[in-house]
Amino acid sequence: MDSPSRAGESAQLKEKFPNRSLILAVCAAGIGGTFQYGYNISVINAPTQDVQNFINRTWIERYDSHITEQLLTLLWSTIVSMFTLGGLIGSTVGGSLAMRFGRKGALLVNNLSALLAALFMGLSHPTGYYELLIVGRLFSGINAGVSLCVQPLYLGEIAPRALRGGMSMGTSIFITAGILLGQVVGLNELLGKPEYWSVLLSTTCIPAVLQLLILPWFPESPRYLLIDKGDEIGCRKALKQLQSGDDFQREMEDMEKERISAMGVKPKKPWELFVDPSTRLQLITILILNSAQQLNGINAIYFYASYIFRQSGIPEEMIPYVTVGTGACECITALTCGILIDSLGRRALIIGGYILMTIWCICVTLTLTFQEASPWVPYASMICVFAFILSFGLGPGGVTNILTAELFTQTARPAAYIIGGSINWLSFFFISMVFPFIVNGLQQYCFMVFLVICCLVAAYIFLVVPETKNKTFLEIQLEFLSRKKRKSEGSDGTGANLLSTPL
Repeated sequence: MDSPSRAGESAQLKEKFPNRSLILAVCAAGIGGTFQYGYNISVINAPTQDVQNFINRTWIERYDSHITEQLLTLLWSTIVSMFTLGGLIGSTVGGSLAMRFGRKGALLVNNLSALLAALFMGLSHPTGYYELLIVGRLFSGINAGVSLCVQPLYLGEIAPRALRGGMSMGTSIFITAGILLGQVVGLNELLGKPEYWSVLLSTTCIPAVLQLLILPWFPESPRYLLIDKGDEIGCRKALKQLQSGDDFQREMEDMEKERISAMGVKPKKPWELFVDPSTRLQLITILILNSAQQLNGINAIYFYASYIFRQSGIPEEMIPYVTVGTGACECITALTCGILIDSLGRRALIIGGYILMTIWCICVTLTLTFQEASPWVPYASMICVFAFILSFGLGPGGVTNILTAELFTQTARPAAYIIGGSINWLSFFFISMVFPFIVNGLQQYCFMVFLVICCLVAAYIFLVVPETKNKTFLEIQLEFLSRKKRKSEGSDGTGANLLSTPL
């Protein structure tokens, strides 16, 4: 009698939990993908003084004189900022690689840049050429830029509709895991000793080798195979490996509808999106979200973290271990976001994240202003630092990349990632250049600037961006078109009459 209900419960469980092959495919894509981005951001911090000492010694050997402080700072800044330049280059070519080699193929090809980065940085110390560090950081940036563009594409296209949010969160989970592992490996007990700095920087080759060994066992994106390549047999084979029976049939139907709607439409170039009225609102959304991801104050929090930890009475030698705690915080919130996103939805998480960040901006400003007022205030500052990082990871840090995948259909998605990635890296470069001046000019009141940004972004998402949870890409596109249509009708009182007038 109750067998149908049990069958229904079984189907719900299958829909709720991904199969093993899908989870392993996400891990295989992430380990050599956005993991590298997080790892290369954090791993460069530990050997700062050691690399500067190496540059100074090399300079003395070459020119028989000490390098000036200004030139040393310039060289170190160049080594660090090359990662951003490489990221911008990688983001501009990532979409093209994804179209030419496929999503999986682009990720595999991208490992070449990681291996070159490891080679150049590893050889810098034994050869005595600090210039190799600049080249190596450029290649590691290119690797990160391509990964941030291609990996979300792959994850968003291999996951069934009901699990798309959670699986796409693999992008942010692996970024935070990379940041955390980079902090841990850089500790003095592991590879943080002065003599190991070149080995530490060259460890970026390990995730690349792992991905080259593991990812080939998993299929190409089924959507890419069917819609872009017209390979129905390959698509069915990929879907059977990645998804359960019910999901397989539903996804095949969704893809077939999208394929029919895209027939005769060539993949769009980035500049074509700017002149396409049907994607204008989605494009504006992506531009706002990707720029806000870098300009929302998370970089300021990390900048002030060490100062706040010192003011709290934490010994200097213990600060790296507390910093590992901030990385662990981000990792935990990314995992939490991955669990919640398909039940709570995208809007609730990203709006809630930005609202919480607004509140913590006020709290951080107050605690930094009254740092000397009472012994407990520095500890309140520490709580605010961790709370801000948790709020960022719970919403903006994870949901932004998912929305880039969901707001566009197959023909426009790679171009959207090129634009979104480029804006993200340009904003990263902008904040790294302008932020020191903002801090010097406003001190702790710089968080008031970030407060305004967080408020405006939360308001924009609330007013403009629809919920995308458990919707097909075509349904999301139609919802944007209907919103635009209602807006045009509302601005023109004759709009409704014109639509009802017989032709």
